[in-house]
Amino acid sequence: MALVTDAGTPGISDPAFLLIRECIKNDIRIECLPGATAFVPALVNSGIPTNRFVFEGFLPLKKGRQTLLKSLKEEERTMIFYESPMRLVKTLEEFIQFFGEERKCSVSRELTKMFEENKRGTLKEVSDHFNQKTVKGEIVIIIAGKE
Repeated sequence: MALVTDAGTPGISDPAFLLIRECIKNDIRIECLPGATAFVPALVNSGIPTNRFVFEGFLPLKKGRQTLLKSLKEEERTMIFYESPMRLVKTLEEFIQFFGEERKCSVSRELTKMFEENKRGTLKEVSDHFNQKTVKGEIVIIIAGKE
């Protein structure tokens, strides 16, 4: 059996870990061949510290979202999030609310593709940028930890 995807590395921010966990329970041998993982190039080209980071993946859509954001307000490590293009501006506005508009961030979309875009600056600057355009593609948000 093989698990293959065209949406990045299987098991990163998707339910593939459920299949892997069952294989482990049933003593089925697992081999992992790394594939494209969007957060690594987004983190590297963000200009934000890479020595300590936390991968949060997709935020909960409703239940637990505010609680999680409150808990991350004091996080000192660089934070990595995935987001859909339809929710990007709303999420950046929430980040401003919890982290402050001057917190450094970077938004990368469509990494390694023809329409790749990397926007760096404060949360306010990046939010203003994406608020004035239609956003498409895969999104990675990198936010500096609290100093």
